[in-house]
Amino acid sequence: MNLQVDVQEKDCVHVFRIVGEIDAFTAPTLKERLDQVADQPQCQAVLDFSEVDYMDSTGLGVFVAFYKRVKAVDGSVKIVGLNKRLKRLFEITGLDDIVEIEMESRDVNGTV
Repeated sequence: MNLQVDVQEKDCVHVFRIVGEIDAFTAPTLKERLDQVADQPQCQAVLDFSEVDYMDSTGLGVFVAFYKRVKAVDGSVKIVGLNKRLKRLFEITGLDDIVEIEMESRDVNGTV
């Protein structure tokens, strides 16, 4: 399956709309797009997972590496739109304790 990652930027907030499955085959595409903003000081990143049905450990690894890089330059990461299955994955790994997770997805303007 292909992965599509669209990025919108407004007022120093980068919103990543991710569509598809994140696995060993597609994770490099996600990493490439996230790397474009990971080292920007005080970067605010919103990852919209509302159109992601599946993510394996490779995808989690990409996310954790991105999260660490963003935090290292005083940035923030928020995840929106997780389905119950992906939310459970973040709970099992303990990532829900370190990253802000919002169950509803929002657009760049903050509307649902």
